[in-house]
Amino acid sequence: MSISHESQVETKIVTHPEALDATMKVLIGPAEGWEGHVMREFILQKGGHTPQHTHPWPHINYVIEGEGTLLLNGKKNPVKAGSIAYVPNNELHQFENVGEGELRFICIVPEEGHK
Repeated sequence: MSISHESQVETKIVTHPEALDATMKVLIGPAEGWEGHVMREFILQKGGHTPQHTHPWPHINYVIEGEGTLLLNGKKNPVKAGSIAYVPNNELHQFENVGEGELRFICIVPEEGHK
């Protein structure tokens, strides 16, 4: 069992060259006893974004705070606190912060999807 608080989890800069003003925290994963999956929190600053990318695994997202867009199926879809999104494997996608504050969201991937 693992109980913690997100404020106690190390924040890492997303170093992908096409990401902008993006950080990530690994909240729960194999190190905490959840074999096979990783739950991460991404934080995008105003104007920040993840890279446009695809990969062979799906992921599930839940927006905690802020306003943004999720590029999916060739369309920028609006997202805000409370939005839920399933991104299928091999689908081009990107999160972008279009709001005034931070865009914070949970992203759950299979273990092989966390690098």
